[in-house]
Amino acid sequence: MAAMEWTDKLVLGLEPMDRTHVEFVEAYNRLLNVSGAALLDEMDAFIAHSVEHFDQENRWMEKIGFPGCHKAEHDRVLAVCRDVRKRMERGDDALGRQLIQELPLWFDNHVATMDAALSAYIESIGFDTVTGEVRNPPVVGCEEEASACCTPQAASASSVEPTAA
Repeated sequence: MAAMEWTDKLVLGLEPMDRTHVEFVEAYNRLLNVSGAALLDEMDAFIAHSVEHFDQENRWMEKIGFPGCHKAEHDRVLAVCRDVRKRMERGDDALGRQLIQELPLWFDNHVATMDAALSAYIESIGFDTVTGEVRNPPVVGCEEEASACCTPQAASASSVEPTAA
C-alpha cells in the first residue's frame, strides 16, 4: 500500500483543521509498515488520534449549529475502525489491511466534501475556533451553506466500510 501524501488538495485554509489533518495522514502512514502486535498498537494510536480529531470538529459544529450529518460520518468511521480493530485482535489482519487500503479514499472525499463545507462555513461566519466567538453571525434563512454537506452525494462520497464480513 502506498503512503498517504499531504498535498495542496487537502489544505482547506483553516489552520487548526489543516494541522489535525496532517496528523491524521501521519497516523495513517504509521499503519503501513507494521504487523502483528505493532499493527494493533498503531491501530489503537490511529483510533485515539481520530477520536481527538473528530471531537475537535464536533465541538466546533455544536457551537455553530452545523448539521449533524458530519458528526454522524465521524461516528460511523470510528465504529468501523473499532470493529475492525476487534477483528484484527482475533487474527483478521486481512480485514485490517482492507480498511487501511480504503481510508485514503474516504479521507480525500471527506475533506473535499464535509470538511470543506465546515471550513467554508466557519470562515463565512468568522468563527474563532479557540474562543468560540462568532464575528459574523449567519443571516436567518441562509442555512443552506451549512447544510450542503448533508446532500446524499456528499454522504455517499465519503462513506467508508470494509466489504468483508
